[in-house]
Amino acid sequence: MIPGVKVPSRKYIIARGVHTMRRLKSVFMTAVLLVAGLCTSVLCAQTTRWPEQKANAWYAQQPWLVGSNYVPKSAINQLEMWQEATFNPEEIEKEFTWAEAMGMNTMRVFLHDLLWQQDAAGFQKRIDRFLAIASRHHIRPMLVLFDSCWDPLPHLGPQHPPIPGVHNSGWVQSPGAKALGDANEYPRLKAYVLGVVAAFAKDDRILAWDVWNEPAADNLGSYPKQELKDKTARVTALLPQVFAWAREANPTQPLTSGVCCVDTSPDGANLGEIPQIQLRESDVVTFHNYSWPEYFKSQVAWLKKYSRPVICTEYMARSVGSTFDTVLPIARQERVGAINWGFVAGKTQTYLPWDSWEHPYVLSQPSVWFHEVLRPDGAPYRQAEVDLIRQLTGKQ
Repeated sequence: MIPGVKVPSRKYIIARGVHTMRRLKSVFMTAVLLVAGLCTSVLCAQTTRWPEQKANAWYAQQPWLVGSNYVPKSAINQLEMWQEATFNPEEIEKEFTWAEAMGMNTMRVFLHDLLWQQDAAGFQKRIDRFLAIASRHHIRPMLVLFDSCWDPLPHLGPQHPPIPGVHNSGWVQSPGAKALGDANEYPRLKAYVLGVVAAFAKDDRILAWDVWNEPAADNLGSYPKQELKDKTARVTALLPQVFAWAREANPTQPLTSGVCCVDTSPDGANLGEIPQIQLRESDVVTFHNYSWPEYFKSQVAWLKKYSRPVICTEYMARSVGSTFDTVLPIARQERVGAINWGFVAGKTQTYLPWDSWEHPYVLSQPSVWFHEVLRPDGAPYRQAEVDLIRQLTGKQ
């Protein structure tokens, strides 16, 4: 006891303790409600990639993924597929019926920023209708936001007809060179990414988001004069931002960007900056491989060292060694998703080889198709390939 100091009674201490506990409880509940409120905004959005455990748990819930990179046969590019005047749900319905019949359960499908700028509400409705068609056929698409391949000068409205004898003569980049080269356009690009991902962030009909297709592509063999001179530097700076924008929408689906044409030496010593960003930011690892089965298998082994699910989002180019009969069984054995380029032969003309840019196949057709599974009427290009896909997917 300290002289001159009045000691509180036991009753007073207990009363004050109860009052303090009530205040603390009130403060705690207020904090909980505040955090809950914040989590409805972008402040609680996912800002980092999925942990390995979450990515692998997600993949364990998926079937073995098999499908194609898809555009309807009547569309030369993403814009013609999605614009209101040329969007063709009846054709998509028919072609997805063919895909379901052979056991395909996913498709990789490209979007475009100009479509969102032109008519965000209308574009969203068309995506929703597309997803409804896909869902009826048990197909969950991977949607691609940006793309660095082919024509860097996209424009809305009617698209030009295919150039006779030339592979993918009308495919367009997103963003185009004008938007990529102007930092004032970046808020619009962010609005597109945030808008489209947020609109479908909780939609189970979507498998995943591929934020940027082949961001390191320079297109020097097809559009050297139209490309930005500093394209690589601009994409290198923008790519991490695009991942961050998509994560602000807090999607339940994983994000990815497929590495292409990379050094797969054990230490990855020559891995470029863009592939490093792709591998560092992706929730699940995706890659492109158009080479021989031995190289496909070695690349899978290299990518599995990242301890994440592995999906091949582009393969199958018959005349350069990548075929269904050699690659697909390896993918099945390794439980690597397999999405080949091209489904139905059409206006993209990707059944023609890459070298058609130098030597168009106008007077004669190549002896072997490059890409595509089906002819325009739905008949298989090679019946044995469709039989193999059915067998490996358990459809037969």
